[in-house]
Amino acid sequence: MERSASALLLLGTLLALAPFTPAAAALVGGAVLALTVGNPRAALTRAWTHRLLPLAVIGLGADMDLRAVAKAGLHGLGYTALSLVLVLTLGLWLARVLKVDREAGLLISVGTAICGGSAIAAVAPVVRAREQAISIALATVFLLNSAALVVFPPLGHATGLGQDAFGLWSALAIHDTSSVVGAGLAYGPRALEVATTVKLARALWIVPLTLGLGWALARREPAAADAPAVKKPWFIAGFLAMAALVTFVPALQVPGHYVALAARRALVLTLFLIGAGLSREALRSVGLRPFLQGLLLWLIVGSLGLGAVKLGLLSIG
Repeated sequence: MERSASALLLLGTLLALAPFTPAAAALVGGAVLALTVGNPRAALTRAWTHRLLPLAVIGLGADMDLRAVAKAGLHGLGYTALSLVLVLTLGLWLARVLKVDREAGLLISVGTAICGGSAIAAVAPVVRAREQAISIALATVFLLNSAALVVFPPLGHATGLGQDAFGLWSALAIHDTSSVVGAGLAYGPRALEVATTVKLARALWIVPLTLGLGWALARREPAAADAPAVKKPWFIAGFLAMAALVTFVPALQVPGHYVALAARRALVLTLFLIGAGLSREALRSVGLRPFLQGLLLWLIVGSLGLGAVKLGLLSIG
């Protein structure tokens, strides 16, 4: 059985690298594999997920104009700051109303507000969250994040969103960077550019938020002030550096295009590995109340964001 599962995992990896495999299919395929025959190489796929995602994001910068990236990022920065406060406030209120465990409720709110699992992983050690709370938050965000990658592109087409509007909406309403970039990739090149830059600007808020939470906790519990170091999203600097190279060194634009093509396939492979990392134990760990908190928060954020984009209250330009 384990040999068959390993063979299927290898086959799925090869298919994810094929140019005809869409991002959503890779994610769903990995999840189906994990929940049916199981993933006998879960530790290995998890390790490669963490390695490939930042490299794929950096590679995407090789096909983007830094001036357009800076413009989109600066416009999205204000929306990010406002939505961050609103999402965190609403998330914590929902957690209190639904009587969700305090730690799990905070982590789900943070994961929805910034960038899913990356934000949860950064905040969890600082607030000294229990393993159970971390598992619940990660599983909740993973399920909703996966659903968003499948649902958002067709919903964007159905509501008549242009590529700029869809890129902005997906960056504000989808949890993880991987699915935001995957959704943008499925929608179009301009949507990919906007979604990536706005989401990366959003990811920068991991650092001040984590430091702020650590400071607040240290004031409340001085004896336990030695919080682990914050993991900085270094790949954002790599993305900007790559975009700068192809923008200001014209000779690099053609090879940069091929680097970006490889990065897109690496992203699809990353999504397959993320799906393959799902486990039945993780699904069982998600209680009704935490999942309901995450679902309601996600639906409210997505609906408000879509309405604001459609009405022209939020735009890139």
